[in-house]
Amino acid sequence: MTHDRVSEPDSDGGGGTGPGGGAQDTCYWVELGARRYPVHVIEGDLVGLGTAMASVVDPGPALVVTNPVVARHYLAPTLESLRAAGFAPEAVLVPDGEAHKTIATWTRLCESLLARRPTRHTPIVALGGGVTGDLAGFAAASLLRGLPFVQVPTSLLAMVDSSVGGKTGVNAAGGKNLLGAFHQPVLVYSALATLATLPAAEIRSGLGEAVKHGVLGDVALLEFVERNADAVGRGDPAAMARLVMDSVRIKADIVAKDEREAGLRVLLNLGHTVGHAMESALGHGALRHGECVALGLVAEARWAAASQGGEDGLGDRLEALFSRIGLPVRVPPLSLQLAIDAARGDKKLGRGTLRLGIPVKAGVAVPASVSAGELPHMLRLVPGIMEN
Repeated sequence: MTHDRVSEPDSDGGGGTGPGGGAQDTCYWVELGARRYPVHVIEGDLVGLGTAMASVVDPGPALVVTNPVVARHYLAPTLESLRAAGFAPEAVLVPDGEAHKTIATWTRLCESLLARRPTRHTPIVALGGGVTGDLAGFAAASLLRGLPFVQVPTSLLAMVDSSVGGKTGVNAAGGKNLLGAFHQPVLVYSALATLATLPAAEIRSGLGEAVKHGVLGDVALLEFVERNADAVGRGDPAAMARLVMDSVRIKADIVAKDEREAGLRVLLNLGHTVGHAMESALGHGALRHGECVALGLVAEARWAAASQGGEDGLGDRLEALFSRIGLPVRVPPLSLQLAIDAARGDKKLGRGTLRLGIPVKAGVAVPASVSAGELPHMLRLVPGIMEN
């Protein structure tokens, strides 16, 4: 992973003329050889999207996938920016929310996109949060055996995590993200100004994934959130910029080293073994993804301390931090057995072995394989879980 400062602000407070369209643009590169791609973090709006996109795909027809909530705020400026750069964009809407991240929604989306008669050069642009990105990316991976894919995340969760790395997919009855494909984008364009319209609960959800990056690979990021918990919790723009930039740096570096999760990339699933079980057992949408990751981080840190030589007190430290920034520290009423049944659908589980990251101490985690018999021990450590 490399990064460049594409456009620095002028001395009078104005911007440069790079893909950020006048706003400061920090560009990270996910180094995947011939498939390397830029991740722009823009301290501004979407005006420069079209220029950035024209640098990686030829202008022409483009299909923008979004949902009604995001469309009200950002569809018009997205289409305007793309048209100004020579694209002929057309919008396709999908429903909003995790409950709609299903094979049925994906099928309807694919049919809608095919009705627009795309060619193998037609980019699919995901404008929205993680659900929209996962649906659109899975469609892009599947249509005509692969179309160019552009991520334009508008939620903190998508900016710090799901927009980078090429994982796409939908949920199934047996668990989260069990249907999908690896399909790397050709461009990620995170315009931080779009976070201004994000509900406070969605900001907090994104914090779960951002803290995860600090726990697994950058204690300075974790300490930044601890020192600035109030600003972080209310979505302060400067704090959001730091979280997004550091998270993209950490994730891009890991993805470049292990694109398809053969080893190191499993660290990015820290908190997710327990977190995905919570999401599936409670019903997709009952808790936000980042909320479940926060619960999972606490439980997995306590499990690591109890049985894997992890740092004593890290789970308590994380619980205190999540409480300060407004993330849940107890699960809604949920039986242990139901959680165990849900965890058995984890796609990282095979032949009696679970692949996961183990938090050794704040800022350090290691990939490991442990017995699937450890699952009940982890889940028992979720605050509020019921034995019966």
